[in-house]
Amino acid sequence: MAYKISDECIACGACAAECPVEAISEGDDKYVIDEDLCVECGACASACPVGAPSND
Repeated sequence: MAYKISDECIACGACAAECPVEAISEGDDKYVIDEDLCVECGACASACPVGAPSND
């Protein structure tokens, strides 16, 4: 299951910088993950200071 970014996102961009497939982009109020590109590696979750990305 692809990762998704919750409303806890503070739009710092740390997740996007770590994504190996460039599946993360800046949205209107938070970053978003393209589910078709996500390879479920967890790099975004590890980089996020607030734990916004998850695959729950």
